[in-house]
Amino acid sequence: MLETLITSKTRLKLLLKFFLNSNSSSYLRNLENEFGNSSNSIRIELNRFEQAGLLKSENIGNRKYYQANTNHPLFPSIHNLIIQQIGFDKIIETVIEKLGKLKCCYVVGDFARGIDNKRIEIIFVGDRIKQDYLISLIKKAEILIKRSIHFEVYNDKELKKSNIFEKGTPSLLLWKE
Repeated sequence: MLETLITSKTRLKLLLKFFLNSNSSSYLRNLENEFGNSSNSIRIELNRFEQAGLLKSENIGNRKYYQANTNHPLFPSIHNLIIQQIGFDKIIETVIEKLGKLKCCYVVGDFARGIDNKRIEIIFVGDRIKQDYLISLIKKAEILIKRSIHFEVYNDKELKKSNIFEKGTPSLLLWKE
């Protein structure tokens, strides 16, 4: 759906980069390497988004960093549209609600950095999570969203021992009780 609305692949990549995880920020050359596009096409789209007020920028040294403008009235709508496009809403509907004592759920990896990927990495945190049931639901969700889902399950103690978030792993809170 989103691909049909957005004709530019660069524009779509920028929307995913900045509107999936609003904490994501980047500068032109980094985006050029990440997207594999010319800096000119990226610069044009960045300027369009900034002029529309969808992105804000900050000069740090000789680099201009861009980030989503979460105060823009269209930010929630664009964010929700991207969540639906990727299929996170279906993951929530089909997986999280029936798992047991789930406390929270994070997306990590490429999607947490705002990079589109065919593989979604998720961390589930809770007690007495029904792993067999989770696996069957994950398989159903993969069919619905046409992406593979890699997941890990932790209780609070295991999560603290793992130091996953202390290592600077980008994360996006997907759901919290």
